[in-house]
Amino acid sequence: MDYREDGSAIWKTIVRKLRAAGCVFAEDEARLLMSSSKNTAELAELADRRVAGFPLEHIIGWADFCGLRIELDPGIFVPRQRTEFLVRQAVALTRPGDVVVDLCCGSGAVGAALVASMECIELHAVDIDPAAVQCARRNIQLGKGFVYEGDLYDPIPVQHYNRVNVIIANAPYVPTEAIKFMPTEARVHEARIALDGGVDGLDVQRRIVAEAPHWLTKGGFLLVETSEKQAPLTAELFAQYGLIPKWVRSEEQDANVIIGIRTDQD
Repeated sequence: MDYREDGSAIWKTIVRKLRAAGCVFAEDEARLLMSSSKNTAELAELADRRVAGFPLEHIIGWADFCGLRIELDPGIFVPRQRTEFLVRQAVALTRPGDVVVDLCCGSGAVGAALVASMECIELHAVDIDPAAVQCARRNIQLGKGFVYEGDLYDPIPVQHYNRVNVIIANAPYVPTEAIKFMPTEARVHEARIALDGGVDGLDVQRRIVAEAPHWLTKGGFLLVETSEKQAPLTAELFAQYGLIPKWVRSEEQDANVIIGIRTDQD
């Protein structure tokens, strides 16, 4: 008998197992695990991995982000729902034909969402992690954008100096000492390079902001996701490098984004 014929009883069993392990959305997770398994043995294996602390998205191989199914390989940073707020801010500032750079792109979720929301943008996405780049190239389909492996701006063609309209970055911003307090599914199962922002969490942001004026066109925007605690410091960085900062926040998603505009012209 196909195990789905007795789906209700099995679902309840899986829900109880997940709930006992502390999964807040046990019902939803049970449905996803069932839809991703072929039989009861495989379902039991997937449920055991979830109980052991593996991210649900790594187990089923994808994450729902901005209505898109973003493919994820084990170890890749799982796009957070709060980052949808970052995407919405970028969409509001981007126009057809704009050159857009997505730094620390990870799985390519942000870039893929921008391409899906906008018409005819020229997207350049970058990550230093080779595994993340492979994932991003699947999510940002050929012809929809360019994906590079490298350190921040390094691999972007130099002809884009002073002609990028929007730079968007969900760079790692967890302070090094705070990583040990993160949930197991992030701390153990996501690449540390995607989490660790240095002593104060701002190391990568400093480098992004410092170089942004060289790439942005006059009137171009830099958008960086950060935490509520770090937002004032991130805004100070923007001002230090000549970008007029604006702090926008979503209480509902507990999301914070600093938006800077370049108004000078070298």
